[in-house]
Amino acid sequence: MNALENIVRRPTPSLSQEGPEAALGREWLVTNGLGGYASATIAGACTRRYHGLLVAGLPSPFGRYVMLDQLSAEIELQDGQVLPLDRQSLEPEVADLPQGIVAEFRLEAGLPVWEYALSGVRLEKRILMPHLQNTVCIVYRILQAPHALRLRLRPRMHFRPQESVLSEKVPQYHIWSNAERLEVTTESVPPLRMRVSGPREPKFGNDHQLLRVHYGTERARGYDFLGTVWSPGGFQIALSIGEEVAVWASTERWDAFEAFVPAAVQGAEIKRRVHLVERAAPEARTGIGAELVLAADQFIIRPHARPADEAIAEAAGEEARTVIAGYHWFTDWGRDTMISLEGLTLVTGRFDDARQLLQTFSRYVRDGLLPNLFPEGGRSGLYHTADATLWYFHALSRYWQATHDRETLDLLLPVLQDIVQWHIRGTHFGIHVDPADGLLIQGAEGYQLTWMDAKVDDWVVTPRRGKAVEINALWYNALRLLEGWNRETGNEAAAGHLFDQAARVRESFNRRFWNAPGDYLFDIVDGEAGDDALFRPNQIFAVSLEHPVLDSGRWEAVVNKVAAQLLTPVGLRTLAPGQRDYRPTYDGDLRSRDAAYHQGTAWAWLMGPLIDAWCRVYPNQIDKAAELLAGFEPHLGEACVGSISEIFDAESPFHPRGCIAQAWSVAEVLRCWVKTHQAAGS
Repeated sequence: MNALENIVRRPTPSLSQEGPEAALGREWLVTNGLGGYASATIAGACTRRYHGLLVAGLPSPFGRYVMLDQLSAEIELQDGQVLPLDRQSLEPEVADLPQGIVAEFRLEAGLPVWEYALSGVRLEKRILMPHLQNTVCIVYRILQAPHALRLRLRPRMHFRPQESVLSEKVPQYHIWSNAERLEVTTESVPPLRMRVSGPREPKFGNDHQLLRVHYGTERARGYDFLGTVWSPGGFQIALSIGEEVAVWASTERWDAFEAFVPAAVQGAEIKRRVHLVERAAPEARTGIGAELVLAADQFIIRPHARPADEAIAEAAGEEARTVIAGYHWFTDWGRDTMISLEGLTLVTGRFDDARQLLQTFSRYVRDGLLPNLFPEGGRSGLYHTADATLWYFHALSRYWQATHDRETLDLLLPVLQDIVQWHIRGTHFGIHVDPADGLLIQGAEGYQLTWMDAKVDDWVVTPRRGKAVEINALWYNALRLLEGWNRETGNEAAAGHLFDQAARVRESFNRRFWNAPGDYLFDIVDGEAGDDALFRPNQIFAVSLEHPVLDSGRWEAVVNKVAAQLLTPVGLRTLAPGQRDYRPTYDGDLRSRDAAYHQGTAWAWLMGPLIDAWCRVYPNQIDKAAELLAGFEPHLGEACVGSISEIFDAESPFHPRGCIAQAWSVAEVLRCWVKTHQAAGS
């Protein structure tokens, strides 16, 4: 049996139970391993500026470009009746589709499949992207029909960076076409090439159109929401029952994709996905675990936007790797990559990818800091982060435990030694060790340096300048890890010095951060307003990391209080209800959303450290830790079907918000799924 035959995900509850709006409220995502993707609503409408059937991952300076927005599909019956398959969100809004036309949507091996049913016709649509190509294939197949029919397909496009405003002027397009091919060019970006293959030759009608599109989700988010798309014309092809037609759209050369056959391309992609699942941990080869393995694959990419990275790696006999932090708008972030590395690569058996990720980021360490992020289309990183660098130690530790790859450890050890020295003597953004107590302090006016990094214009929502609890938990963990690696390599003098530093951090941490009246940890000490006693989840890292800095006698109190005040079915709240500035929902315009981003909003990835801490405190209650993941199963059928959102409202019904697919959300849930199932089976 194919390892993926039973990996099918349907929205829950079914579309037929919820009605047509269910298809408009859920989204799908297919990626290509280059940062490019295809994504829209199940109904077919583009409701975000990021939606499109081909958002190509182009080299710098382009970045990700929306090349093909939509492919309008209609069925023309013998009596002349025309049945549209997809919602188009045109302005003014077109009439709703007939009730029930989307009979079913499902993922098969992580790839989207639609079934449409109306007037005696059943039609299937599939979408896939060949791996490592900026190409998308849309296949239509007639499952049932009373007679032959005609399929009419009209591409719509607005070549633009995915982050650009929708009202940006439509460029001047030039087209070349014949019956099966269409090439659209502008002066600014690579051409879009399209071809149609089917049982008989299609016809192309060259009738240009400009159409206004209403992007409903952008309007709700307070952004520019009206845009214009251009259509060069449309294809028509006659089909009978059992026949199929494939539409290819690509920014690759003609010879790179013109010989593609849908069955062969789909077969190659299924084979690749079978391999992904088969090499994952045994607990992740079926059910939800296997679904998350396929979801994890969407985030691991070649840094195609930075050709120098690829060239340097190839010269060393390697392949560069990086991680897209979230779809649709995040690029690759250092913090997110290091937190996600174990769940995305080690649990899934992708050890080469893990090594390549660690080596890729090591080349970007500057003055003791790992890049916070790489801007869209940019070649250089931005370094405004106090924790990404410390998470690098954590990621390497997990890789070392899984592989005992001494060659990689020896390669990276000098980088780690240098990082610690920069932190001791001080580096950018006020990041330095306080000589008075050995704790790490950070903060610079106008910058948000911790993972609680919301900023609107000049307003840093949660600046957290001072000595942050998780930064110092990570600092202690990094010192202890580096101590161990120095002992591993026989450098006892360096190891002893690191041991002394770590001991001082531990003593100072437990003396300074323990909030005795509340029986929990301060979030910040020596901050701009003194010690900050707001109850946040950051304290859980003092228990969850490999080397917990908190005295063991205090672990249970912290874990119990965090679970009691911050736990939701889909992650941890970022602030306890009832506290100053608490926000129960994440909605409204950008300023309103960012004001709630870390002021109550629940984050899925935080379930990981809570489960780690729980298992440390209650090793005989692994079953209860596993139960904490139960809320993610129904979530896989909503928002982005088959993936896990970035954030959720802090209170019931915990609406998913933010990015529809987030790397550390998927990684941490997958990691803990495997961890708790392994423990239960041992």
